[in-house]
Amino acid sequence: MTKEIQVQSAITCPHCGHIKEETMPTDACQFFYECENCYTVLKPNTGDCCVFCSFGTVKCPPIQAGTSCCG
Repeated sequence: MTKEIQVQSAITCPHCGHIKEETMPTDACQFFYECENCYTVLKPNTGDCCVFCSFGTVKCPPIQAGTSCCG
């Protein structure tokens, strides 16, 4: 039984609180994300592989699949 991978995640800017629904890449990590409201460039928190794992409502597709995201 395979778990369905979600590709939509709502990313929240920790600086201004702006939330935007985004489609995550399925084959790569996204290390940087620019908030469209305050223009802050987000980077993953220590220990996270991408901005979706740090600031999104859903972890990135490789992590959901149980594989290594980057490396």
